Amino acid sequence: MLSIGYIRQNKQKVIEAAKNKNREVDIEKIIKLDDQRLVLIHQTQSLREERNKLAKEKITEAIKTKGRELKNNLKKLEDQLTVINQQLNELLSYVPNVPLDEVPIGKDASGNKEIKKWGTIPKFDFQPKSHIELGKLLDLTDLERGAKIAGFRGYFLKNELALLHFALIFYVFNKLVKKGYTPIIAPAVIKGFTLFGSGQFPWGEQDVYKLNDDDAYLAGTAEQPVTAYYSGEILNEKDLPKKFVAFSPCFRKEAGAYGKDTKGLYRLHEFWKVEQVIIGKNDVDEARKLHEELQKNSEEILQDLELPYRVLLMCTGEMGEPHIKKYDTETWMPSRNAYGETMSNSIMGDFQTRRLNIKYHKNDGKTEFCFSLNNTALASPRILIAILENYQQKDGSVLVPKVLQPMVGFNQIKPRL
Repeated sequence: MLSIGYIRQNKQKVIEAAKNKNREVDIEKIIKLDDQRLVLIHQTQSLREERNKLAKEKITEAIKTKGRELKNNLKKLEDQLTVINQQLNELLSYVPNVPLDEVPIGKDASGNKEIKKWGTIPKFDFQPKSHIELGKLLDLTDLERGAKIAGFRGYFLKNELALLHFALIFYVFNKLVKKGYTPIIAPAVIKGFTLFGSGQFPWGEQDVYKLNDDDAYLAGTAEQPVTAYYSGEILNEKDLPKKFVAFSPCFRKEAGAYGKDTKGLYRLHEFWKVEQVIIGKNDVDEARKLHEELQKNSEEILQDLELPYRVLLMCTGEMGEPHIKKYDTETWMPSRNAYGETMSNSIMGDFQTRRLNIKYHKNDGKTEFCFSLNNTALASPRILIAILENYQQKDGSVLVPKVLQPMVGFNQIKPRL
């Protein structure tokens, strides 16, 4: 959330940022409400001072009458202030963050900027199969029974693919722990304030599964609970940045993706994820360095798996509301004849931490809101699409990435006789 002070000082910049992120905001109304709020605050302070002076005078009937009058007037002003604050906070919750200057302006994916490619796209001397075809041929998936049991976008992973799924998660988790990231298993059932804090609410509420219990939701990513880990707390500058590698199951309605990727393992309601989350100092230059560190981690994972990929600097129209800078890493998927998103790396500035009230004591004694960042380390089973399709052989078998072979105990998945 942007502070009202920042909005006042950067009014046109905030308006342009919202426009470039394809969001409508009423900045004039926000400023008008804040003006009213400031007037009411001044009036209530004046009445309190008058009441305090009155309390020191000798009690008479006139003084009692005046006291009751002041009390009633103060109550009316406080009620008005409560309403104004509610209206103001509601409008502020819809104001998106302001991107950094290096972020390209664009309304859709055509405005994204490709900044890197790695690896060689495989050239097959046979007609390559999709991961759906390979899943059937090798008895690795069961999408039909998955739909029968779980509904639309339901799935089963079987046999060697189930082992690869767990091997990938464990490999990536360990890799980041060795880099100094704190391992954490995040809860999948979370409270609403975590979703508001992350910026999922109010914009993406339609994609969240709400449970029957009061104030209980299913997390769409470990970013949500882990970013909220220090909510309402004040950290120390010497302890920053806090780096986490978090594992959790993830649940998304995909309400905004109706009709997209309806077959296979690309877009699912339920999946598993290893997420990188950083809580750092309120320092843009340091945030840029940490952003590159997160990106390097994810690229190393894809290089370990020997999967070709590209990196995009996302334009304003393709960023989420809290983001000030975002990279997407896309991995080559032969059946799509294109790259598919597998990692999303974002600097959030102090947008999330303001909503979650996460601060730190600076070395100079001042207190400031932290910065937050996050990036996917691994999302499965989506990454399994790239492995199956890129490693497939002419005889219908699939080779196993070398880095995973010691963990699963086999180097090839062969058709069953």
